[in-house]
Amino acid sequence: MTVKISIRPNGPLIVEGEVELIDPTGAKVDLSGKPRIALCRCGGSVTKPFCDGTHSKIGFQAAEAAVAQEKK
Repeated sequence: MTVKISIRPNGPLIVEGEVELIDPTGAKVDLSGKPRIALCRCGGSVTKPFCDGTHSKIGFQAAEAAVAQEKK
């Protein structure tokens, strides 16, 4: 299945599909039974890297849209 990443306005990144998530120690994060996850963008979540809704409490304002990067 293709992985789909959606950017929520002033919210998390929604990741759908089979992905492997590795923590800073190199350990694989168990995503069993989670075909969809929300990753924090605001930095305020207490359940990082997952979103816990803190963005709405702290007034997180994201960029309006993704900006394409040129290949070098």
